[in-house]
Amino acid sequence: MTTSGTGPGPIPGPTENSLRRALKRARDGVALDVAEAAVLLQARGEALEDLAASAARVRDAGLEAAGRPGVITYSKSVFIPLTRLCRDKCHYCTFVTVPGKLRRAGHGMFMSPDEVLDVARRGAALGCKEALITLGDKPEERWPEAREWLDAHGYDDTIAYVRAISVRILEETGLLPHLNPGVMSWTDFQRLKPVAPSMGMMLETTATRLWSEPGGPHHGSPDKEPAVRLRVLEDAGRSSVPFTSGILIGIGETYEERAQSLFALRKVSRAYHGIQELIIQNFRAKPDTAMRKMPDAELDELVATVAVARHIMGPSACLQAPPNLVDSEYGRLIGAGVDDWGGVSPLTIDHVNPERPWPQIDELAEKSAAAGFELRERLCVYPEFVGRGEPWLDPRLLPHVRALADPQTGLAVPDAVVEGHPWQEPEEVFVPSGRTDLHRTIDTEGRTSDRRDDFDEVYGDWAALREAAAPGMAPERIDTDVRQALATAADDPTKLTDGEALALLHADGPALDALTRIADDVRRSAVGDDVTYIVTRNINFTNVCYTGCRFCAFAQRRTDADAYTLSLDQVADRAQQAWELGAVEVCMQGGIHPDLPGTAYFDIAKAVKERVPGMHVHAFSPMEVVNGATRTGLSIREWLAAAKEAGLDSIPGTAAEILDDEVRWVLTKGKLPAATWIEVVTTAHELGIRSSSTMMYGHVDQPRHWLGHLRTLAGIQQRSGGFTEFVTLPFIHTNAPVYLAGISRPGPTVRDNRAVTAMARLLLHPYIPNIQTSWVKLGTEGAAEMLRSGANDLGGTLMEETISRMAGSSYGSYKSVKDLVAVADAAGRPARPRTTLYGEVPEERQRAAAESDGHLPQLLPVLD
Repeated sequence: MTTSGTGPGPIPGPTENSLRRALKRARDGVALDVAEAAVLLQARGEALEDLAASAARVRDAGLEAAGRPGVITYSKSVFIPLTRLCRDKCHYCTFVTVPGKLRRAGHGMFMSPDEVLDVARRGAALGCKEALITLGDKPEERWPEAREWLDAHGYDDTIAYVRAISVRILEETGLLPHLNPGVMSWTDFQRLKPVAPSMGMMLETTATRLWSEPGGPHHGSPDKEPAVRLRVLEDAGRSSVPFTSGILIGIGETYEERAQSLFALRKVSRAYHGIQELIIQNFRAKPDTAMRKMPDAELDELVATVAVARHIMGPSACLQAPPNLVDSEYGRLIGAGVDDWGGVSPLTIDHVNPERPWPQIDELAEKSAAAGFELRERLCVYPEFVGRGEPWLDPRLLPHVRALADPQTGLAVPDAVVEGHPWQEPEEVFVPSGRTDLHRTIDTEGRTSDRRDDFDEVYGDWAALREAAAPGMAPERIDTDVRQALATAADDPTKLTDGEALALLHADGPALDALTRIADDVRRSAVGDDVTYIVTRNINFTNVCYTGCRFCAFAQRRTDADAYTLSLDQVADRAQQAWELGAVEVCMQGGIHPDLPGTAYFDIAKAVKERVPGMHVHAFSPMEVVNGATRTGLSIREWLAAAKEAGLDSIPGTAAEILDDEVRWVLTKGKLPAATWIEVVTTAHELGIRSSSTMMYGHVDQPRHWLGHLRTLAGIQQRSGGFTEFVTLPFIHTNAPVYLAGISRPGPTVRDNRAVTAMARLLLHPYIPNIQTSWVKLGTEGAAEMLRSGANDLGGTLMEETISRMAGSSYGSYKSVKDLVAVADAAGRPARPRTTLYGEVPEERQRAAAESDGHLPQLLPVLD
């Protein structure tokens, strides 16, 4: 019988045959499963030597492929314990303390900026290049003293202080911050990414029972729930943050649970390609902790885990084992497949393991050389990510990283001068560049190619994505009586149950015809027969974007042939020209360009208002709002208030796609989660900034997702009343990456379009009275059909439209007023113009539109 270190009790050891078979598979390079990995974790003696040797060969192949054969790395760092307060209660931790002990020791609740910078400056003088900032999770949520300190120093939360101190470290010392603030949200990553080249958080284990059961090492620690920590790893990948993670062995997990933890890390790594290193850390019991009597994880346990991790993670993974936790047995770890020693400080102690001093760097080099390896210094961000550049490194960090990195290898330049550099936005942001006539030539010349050159890398792992998409695309069985559901809809659509609504979303044939008739009747009673439209112009001010939305064919890298960015003058020129053509609105959205500062959006709104004071500025999706807020360090509310002051009148409710993260994380790599989209639009509504609402459907979704989305919008509208309309956005598949990769459906069917339009009318009634259909995506006949299915609005003239056209829409970029009236005529309905907020259009605007109708002048020449 054997146990897994400090596991839950004796368990049968592996049979000789199972161990022999697993060892052979490892030697032969065959992929292991969880059961085989659990067997190999128990290898000892000659079997362990065999396992380690095969793991070392895997490591050596990876180093050869990376161009650094025979190299083992470390980072010369200082350890900065920003605060030792934490809301968690891990039973093995001595890093965390309480406010009373800090006060008695003469310390503040947080290290002050002067204390942090003193350590960082002394580290820089010794040639350190990394500031390892470690702290407890969200201490202000447990300790009033932490909240008081943050308030007194002007910080909304701990993350705000981490961001501020990171900027000062960059500017005043030249060290590169590596941030370990614990569990972070997607928004936290957006806030911190511009100030730190890399971040980290140990997964520790996926064994939920060690968190949920009383007496477990993580019981009572909300941030140690495995599902929460896995979500953090995924959000790091979605945000393109080079991320360090790992497992802690010997805290009570079984061998199978340990193997499952490694496979979970591999899954995240393959999906997002963002885990830069994996730490395999052995448990060491510490006095004055609840686990002080637990035995330490033995060296054989650590060696076997390193070897198995190497086999699971593969040759390209970077594996680290902390050298101060192994009593100089460095050779065995090198022999098992590690290629990194982690951060080693010539100045500060390991505050998490204060009883275990760092080895001297010369000693580490000596021991590594004895095992046949050259010790080389790296930065906190690994060479692979230094080489990748955007989107993994924010433009504001590039000068700091390049000052310390060897451009050939991505490793540290050992004798580089470590000194502060300004942390600032790139200069000359609004320099017109690229294919600025794309809005016009997309209809005549088309796009240069059907996909980006980095198609296989930028969106994550397509195989992992197919696996993730499969459950969401499985059709469901519907048992609800459609006839009863139709009767409820006709009597009072607000009384439709979810079961009835789902049955109607699946309706076809005569039932679908009946559904659209009911929806059309509800439309007539709610808003009358008039079909509304708006004379507007789309201005997509840049298509440079690194977010990695898998449905988007609009986004380009700055070096792609179809990439462009407009100047402020060009934006204003287009707005002025739209005004001369009778427009009452400009709708402005763009890619998440890495060079655009968070204040750029204010400049865009001001440029339009200064040129055309009477133009309604309908601009900036919730994704752009979050980008602006995180780049400026403002809250979403503060940023929106500043944007409103700059001239923003309303926001488009795009970037919603499907408000279900099960679907969102297949559709998008790095876009905002559903909860954040909701936060942005509700905050905007609270500030008096109205918005539209949207749903993009027909890709990897099912009717149950449509239902949840529509219910969510109705709930928001009941609380805020801020939505002006709901816009149906059928997925355009032709050039969409997720379709080209063979994952999504080829857009919605005609049945889907009719059902979604009709059910939007019924499920949003009476809260959102205006339902808009998209002629850009459906064409004239399709839009007329939707007008007979519950829609009452045709959207705008657009004048230019690039996003749908880049995706492969064949219905053009401009509709004249006469064209839109003709669509309404085809549906047997009158048409009238409207404003953004569905008000009456001034006579002067109507005359200007009529005089220029159908005569769109050529816009802005191609730049040399």
